[in-house]
Amino acid sequence: MTDENALIDAALAGDEKALGELLASVQDQVFNLALRMLGTVPDAEDATQEVLVKACTRLSGFRRESAFSTWAFRIALNHLATYRKGLFAQRPVSFDVYGEDIASGRERDVPDLSGGADRGLLERELKVSCMHGMLQCLDVEGRSAFVLGTMFKMDSRAAADALGITPEAYRQRLSRARARMAAFLTTYCEAAGGSCRCARRVDYAIATHRIDPARPGWQALETLADGPAGAQGAEADAGPSVEERADAMEALDDASGVFASLPRYRCPADAAAFARNLVASDVFARAVSE
Repeated sequence: MTDENALIDAALAGDEKALGELLASVQDQVFNLALRMLGTVPDAEDATQEVLVKACTRLSGFRRESAFSTWAFRIALNHLATYRKGLFAQRPVSFDVYGEDIASGRERDVPDLSGGADRGLLERELKVSCMHGMLQCLDVEGRSAFVLGTMFKMDSRAAADALGITPEAYRQRLSRARARMAAFLTTYCEAAGGSCRCARRVDYAIATHRIDPARPGWQALETLADGPAGAQGAEADAGPSVEERADAMEALDDASGVFASLPRYRCPADAAAFARNLVASDVFARAVSE
């Protein structure tokens, strides 16, 4: 924390390198949160850039009552909860719509559209795309709780604090979201014993522009080596509490726990370059002069 405070002091004094280090320390975490909340790589990149701008311009108001990463995480959660420019904000989805599409059997009428691309790669691309799409079927409150609890593995107290609600309210939201997701998964998703198979729907996904064999966006992302969803940035206790153990047991017993296997990704080069350019811009200059 001492080193972090020194970086913050230096950034507020106009040190571009110090601010760059601060933003770089949270950009992967923010990007992964944005991916889960918004469902597409382009939307997550755009939202990550906007969150980094907010963190930059609000740095002078950071009271240092928590780690910088936790503060940035809260900014990201608030920003993403009201984000209205993304694909799924413009074209909302629901479990009913998803389920009807799967049950329709429309994929049986679609020819091979892979164009010679590796079908195993396309199947993995569809799986990741579909799982992020399923998240968008939850309302924003339920999605936030589900992402923090099941994918970021934050304990109830830290997640409730990040969302600005009580731990009990958070646990209720998480329980309802897990129940809804589990009901869908066990009916439809092969990962949880359901009827749908990604391998059968690859060509249909290409035909409906869910995936592009020429540009596999999810598979092109660089994965991080520190575990699947990752809990970086969440202020964890020194050891697991009874509450945390209960949360972990619930995740293991719940089909929605399959989401915990999704990898964490490195923030794409374009978004990372944006952070570097931001600190050299007049946005940073105005922020530190206020």
